[in-house]
Amino acid sequence: MKLVLGISGASGAPYADRSMRFLAGPGREAGIETDVVFTKTARLVWQHEMGTNPADYGLRIWPSGDMTAPFASGSARYDAMLVVPCSAGAMARIAHGMSVDLLGRAADVMLKERRPLVLVLRETPFSLIQVRNMEAVTLAGGVVMPAAPSFYSRPKTMEALLDTVVARAFDRCGIANELVRRWTGLHDDDAEPVTREVSDD
Repeated sequence: MKLVLGISGASGAPYADRSMRFLAGPGREAGIETDVVFTKTARLVWQHEMGTNPADYGLRIWPSGDMTAPFASGSARYDAMLVVPCSAGAMARIAHGMSVDLLGRAADVMLKERRPLVLVLRETPFSLIQVRNMEAVTLAGGVVMPAAPSFYSRPKTMEALLDTVVARAFDRCGIANELVRRWTGLHDDDAEPVTREVSDD
């Protein structure tokens, strides 16, 4: 599998970091080839929120303005693209086909080639303009996933909480993972008893 990982300038660099760590480890072992592109603002946010060097993971990282990257063309046949985190601005440009940088062009390619494009939107609350941009991306074939953590797996650490979002995003890209405990319903052996009434209605 060939994947493009886009990282835009929204707050949420830990989501991108967790994604890169998985793709550089289990993902690479599973045969996933990952190309990474940061927007210019994403670099600044990463430095502020992470303070590390993303190049340390050993994934291919492309400059935001390099339109010679292979995934800037549909003929390169990349399988999917994940943008995490995705800013409202990046989503707007993708929704309207404005390929002003490599991230936008790669997303445009995914939509025109009818390949999976997943935007992990890090924004709240949503304006009407943003809701309409979500609609436009969805109608074009993309998936918009707000970075909304879940709690039924009872995450105990920050990493476990990040995984509740990252795992679902990977699922939408077709990337096998076991980052979280999958929901199988409530059971008697759950750690905390739950009182339930089941109706026939």
